[in-house]
This record gives sequence, C-alpha cells and structure tokens, in this order.
Amino acid sequence: MKDMTKGSAAKHIFLYALPLMLSNWFQMGYHAVDSIIAGRFIGKDALAAVGIASPVMNLVILSVSGLSLGAGILMSEFFGAKDFKALRRQFSTALLSGLVASLAVVLLGTTCTVLLMKALSVPTELFSSTGVYLRITFLGTPFTFLYNATAAALKSIGDSKTPLKFLMFSSLLNAVLDIVFIGILGFGIVCSATTTVIAEAVSAVLVLIYLAKKVPELFPGKEEWVIDATLLKKTLKFGGVAALQQSVQPIGKLLIQGQVNTLGTDVIAAFQAVTRIDAFALTPEQSIAQAITTYVAQNRGAKKPERIRHGFLTGMAMEVAYWIFIGLVVFSLRRPIMSLFVTGESSENIIAIGAGYLLLMSVFYLWPGMTNGVQGFFRGIGKLKITLLGTAIQTSVRVITTYLLAPALGISGIAYACVIGWSLMLVVEIPLCFLELRKLTSVN
Repeated sequence: MKDMTKGSAAKHIFLYALPLMLSNWFQMGYHAVDSIIAGRFIGKDALAAVGIASPVMNLVILSVSGLSLGAGILMSEFFGAKDFKALRRQFSTALLSGLVASLAVVLLGTTCTVLLMKALSVPTELFSSTGVYLRITFLGTPFTFLYNATAAALKSIGDSKTPLKFLMFSSLLNAVLDIVFIGILGFGIVCSATTTVIAEAVSAVLVLIYLAKKVPELFPGKEEWVIDATLLKKTLKFGGVAALQQSVQPIGKLLIQGQVNTLGTDVIAAFQAVTRIDAFALTPEQSIAQAITTYVAQNRGAKKPERIRHGFLTGMAMEVAYWIFIGLVVFSLRRPIMSLFVTGESSENIIAIGAGYLLLMSVFYLWPGMTNGVQGFFRGIGKLKITLLGTAIQTSVRVITTYLLAPALGISGIAYACVIGWSLMLVVEIPLCFLELRKLTSVN
C-alpha cells in the first residue's frame, strides 16, 4: 500500500506509473505475441483475423472493466480517508457484480459471433478463423474481468508493483505456450486464443490468492462477501459512466476496422501491426494518467486540494517528456519494428504501409499524452461525465474523418483522423480543466 496524501508528488506519480506501464506493456504483450506468432508461423490470414477480433474483444474487456475503474476511484477515496471497512465492502460489491456481468457477456458474445462478423464486413476467406478466435476469447471474459478488478483494487491503494509481478508471470506463460503449441508443434489459430485465456485465468487466480493472504485491509472476510446496494449504486454511478466511456472508443475502433477491412488483406495486416505498436507506445502515457487519477482521488479523500493541483501539473510535465522520447524511437525504428510482424512474399508491402503510418504517429503521440493526462485529472476528482464527453467527441470525429480520408490515403488517413479527434477533445476539455483547477485554488 502507498499513501499518496503526503510526500513528493513527482516521486509518487513516477514510482506508481513505472510498474503500471510495465504491467500494461506485458498485458499488451499477450496480444503482440499472438500477432507476431500468428503472422510468422500461421500466415498473414491469421494475423488479419487476430486484428479483426481485437477491437471486438477490447470493447468487451473495457466495457466490463469500466465497473472496476469506477470502483477503483471510490476505493482510492476510502483508502485516503482510512475507511477500511468501506474499502472491503466496495471491493466485494465490484467483484461480485462484475462477475455476473461478465458471464452475461460470455453468453451474448458466443451466440452473436456470426452477426458481429457480418456487421464488420469480415472477408470470406477470414470468416472461419476469425469466428473461432472470437468465440474462444469470449469464453475467457470472466477471467479477464477478475484480473482487472483485483489489479484495480491493488492500484487504488497505491500498489502498482504487485499486479506487475503476476502479469509478468502470466505473460511469459502465454508466450511459452504460443511458441510450443504454434511455433514448434504447428497448431493453428485455435491455440493462439486458448493460450491467452489460460494465461489470463492463471493471473486472476494468483492475484486472488495473494489478496486473501497478504492484504487483509482490502480482502473481505467471510461475512463481507456481499453486494452492498448503496455502494453498488455509487459504483454504477461512477462505473456506469466509466464503462460507457470505455466502450465508446472500442466501438469507434470497430467502425474503423470495418473501413480497414474494405482495403485488402495487406492493409488489414499492416493496420493490425501498427495498432499493436501504438498500444505499446501509448501505454506509458496512459500509465501516467492512471497515476494522476489515483494520486488525485486519494488526496480528494484526504481533502488536500493544493496537492491535487500540484500533482496534476507534475503528471502533465511527465507526459510531455515521454512524448519526446517515444517520438524519436518510433521515428527512427519504424521499419525494423514493422518487420517483426510479417515475413514472406508480401511482407515488404505490409512493412511500407505500416512505416508510413508510424512516421506520422511519431509526431502525433503528443496529443494522446495531453488528453490522457487531462482525463486522469477529471477521473480523480470524480468528473466522469466530462471524460465521457471528451471521449465521445474524439471517437466520433475520428470515425467520421477515417471514412472520409482512408479510401484515398489508406491507413495514413487514420493517423490524420486520430490527431483531428484528439485536437477537438482538447479544445473542449482544457477550458473545463482550468476552471476546476481555479476552483481547487480558491478552496485552498
């Protein structure tokens, strides 16, 4: 546990964000390993199938995990106020209600897979492999939620290191299973999905065991495993908005994937690769934002407005510093990075398509750094409706401009669409952010 209501803001945010970004990188590693092994050992059709399935699964995971995000904000406030009884009841309420929701997702997702693929205009030659991958990953939804919920609980009390340790183990397990069953034994895309589900299940079980034995302040006792109606209402107030926000962006990505699917298999494969690269590049920005959220929420519970303002501004400076670093890395290594994902006759065309996109994004990564930091601040002070508004604006504009630009510019048009969406999001949120900061100053 880490109390962020005292001590250096920069130290708290950095030390919290560092293991968090490593955790997120390993989580992204699940999917990157699947993509690399699918592309190199099964073929470009498998890589494209994984790419088509990914936005669907991200929608499911993020919408269900939105409940965890909302609950995590409340748990941070309870921890900041040192109300451990409420902290445990909040954890129990979020975990049990979220598991019920994730089981409903399993039933709905597995029965509607064909309808989803038709809505996404999945090419005929990819229909079978995409369907298999989707159904298996839908079955793993409860394990995905369970890990995300328990990890969110630990992060809410300032512990971002423990989730990293378990995730490192399960990520390595996923990679080893993929290499053995696909790379060496030659199994197909069924194994790619199954190994990911197994790794997520192991991770979820390990975190639960750890909480039961090592964190009694957080883990409920036998009589505390209940769904508290009052806390559930508060959780849904925060988590419902968070889930809606979390689902908006994947819905946008699904619509964008539908446009990409009309551009041919090489473009689909290239887009699958660059989205994985984007995920790795943007993870530290998101981790800094999550650190800002936890820092702000704990200090909000402790009623320390000046620390909130100082911590937010410190986090934003870190976002800018990281952008300078990642922009130079991606600009310099865009072609070698793309070459990791494909091999064979058509690889050069796929690499060229992806490298053109990454050239633009190496500059544009500043924009999501700013939007993530501002969103982290609003989440920490409980203004989730503002974050929902900003995400809705960014996503809708991005989708519309993608459909306008991609037919002529390919996936480079998607890069331009991203920066247009992020820019309009900042135009709306920055004035509101200054208003909230002024309120904090006046309170102090």
